[in-house]
Amino acid sequence: MNTKRALVGVIMVLAFVMGSAQTVRQFRVKEFGAVGDGKTDDAKAIQKAIDACSSSGGGKLIFDAATTFLSGPIQIKSNVEMHLEPGSVLLANPDESIYKMSAFRTNPGEGTLWIWGEHFENFSISGTGTIDGNGIKFMGKELDDSYELKPFNVLDPRPHVMTLIDGKNIRIHDAHIGNSAYWTIHLVGCNDVVISGISLINSLKVRNSDGIDVDHSKNVRISDCYIESGDDCICLKNRREYEDYGVCENIVVTNCTMTSRSCAIKIGSENMDTIRQVLFNNCIIKKSNRGVGIQHRDEGVVSDVVFSNMIIEGHMFSDVWWGKAEPIYITAYRRAKINHKDANWRFPKGATEGKVGYVRNISFSNIKCYSENGVYVSAESKDKIDNISFDQVDVYINKTTSIVGGVYDRRPANVEGFVKGTTAGFYFDTAGSILVRNSSVVWGPNKAPYFKMAIEKKNLGSLKVQNFIGLSAQ
Repeated sequence: MNTKRALVGVIMVLAFVMGSAQTVRQFRVKEFGAVGDGKTDDAKAIQKAIDACSSSGGGKLIFDAATTFLSGPIQIKSNVEMHLEPGSVLLANPDESIYKMSAFRTNPGEGTLWIWGEHFENFSISGTGTIDGNGIKFMGKELDDSYELKPFNVLDPRPHVMTLIDGKNIRIHDAHIGNSAYWTIHLVGCNDVVISGISLINSLKVRNSDGIDVDHSKNVRISDCYIESGDDCICLKNRREYEDYGVCENIVVTNCTMTSRSCAIKIGSENMDTIRQVLFNNCIIKKSNRGVGIQHRDEGVVSDVVFSNMIIEGHMFSDVWWGKAEPIYITAYRRAKINHKDANWRFPKGATEGKVGYVRNISFSNIKCYSENGVYVSAESKDKIDNISFDQVDVYINKTTSIVGGVYDRRPANVEGFVKGTTAGFYFDTAGSILVRNSSVVWGPNKAPYFKMAIEKKNLGSLKVQNFIGLSAQ
C-alpha cells in the first residue's frame, strides 16, 4: 500500500513538472520570418516574435545555434526570455541611417537605441551566444590609441547595444555581449537586476564604449563577469535626462575582472541626484588608466560606499582617455563650462554654471595597488570630501611606460584639468577627515624624478595615520 502511494506521488510530481515545462512556450525567430544569413535585416521578424511572445503571456525567444541574425533597432517587451543558442549571433546593422531614436530622450548628442525597452518587467537574456554591437563599423579612422569619431550634425547615430528603461525583474546571464559603438548595457530607472557570468568585450580603442552603466537604478547585483572597455567598465550615475527616476542605490558588484583605457570602476561624473549603499568586492582590475574612481562633478551626493578585497593594476595611456594611472581616485569639483555636444544637459535647466555636492563615508580595505601613480584625493573645498578610510591599502609604484607622469587628471572640472606635481603614494589635497591604517607604500626599481613622498597632504581637516609603512622615493 505504501509502495503504491509512493508511486502515485512520483507520478503526480512528474506530471506537475512536465506540465510546468510545457507552459514555457518557445518562439523561434526563424519561424517568424528571420532569414539568419547575416546580410538580411531581420529586425521586423525578430520584433514580430517578441510581440507574439509577450502578448501570449511570455516565453522563450530563441535565436538558432550557429546562425547570425543581422538586425536594426528592436524593442524588448515584458515576460520574454531572449535565449541565444551556442554560436548564435545577434548583430547590429551597420547602416547608420536606420538609427533614429536618441538613447537620452530629447538629448540627441550621445548615441541611439538598438536593443531597448521601456516600462516592462520580467525580461531575461540567457544562453552562450553573442550580442554584437558591430561597433567598429561605426568608427572613423583607426589611430595608434583609438578610433576617430565620425562627425555628425544633431543626432549621433552610434547605437548603444542595450538600453533598458524602467524595467523590473531583469536577469542577464552567461551571454557574450559587446563590440559596442557606444555604451553596452545601460540600466535606467531599473529595479531588481541581476547580471552574472557574462563576457562583455569591447574594442579598447573605441571611445565612449562603457561596459555596464547603472543609472538611477536600484537593487542591482553584478557578479562573475569579465569586462573589457575603452571607457568605464562599470559606472554608477544619475543622468539629468532621466532625473524623474530618482536615486541610484543598493548596488553590489562582486567577483569581476575588468580592463579599461579609462576608469574600470567609476562613480560619476554625471550625478545630479544621490548614489548610496554600494559594495564592490573581490574584483581584479588589469592594466587600466584608472582603477577605482569617484569623479564627482554635479550637485548630487555620493555616500556609504565600500571597496574591498581588490587587486588594481594601473597603466598610463594617452590623454584621449580619462586618468593618469591613479589606482584609487576621489575628486569633487564643479563641472567645467565647455562648448560640448550636449552642454545644455550638463547643468540644471536654465543654469549656465553648476555646483558639486559631497562625497562621504567611503571605505577601502584590503586593496593591492600596482601602478605608475598613487592614490589621489582632491576637492574644491574641505567639506566636499569627508570620512574616507584606507585600511590595508598597499601601493606599489613603478614606472612601466614612457608616458611622462607627475600629473593628476581632474577633468572635467572648472579648475585646471591636469595638475602637475610630484607623485606620492597617497596624495591628499583639500578634504575633511581621512584615515590611513595598516597600509604601505613601496617604490619599484624604475623611479622617475617626480616620485617623492609616501604621503603628501595639503589643506586637510584631519589625517590619522596608524601602523603605516613607507618612505619617500628619493
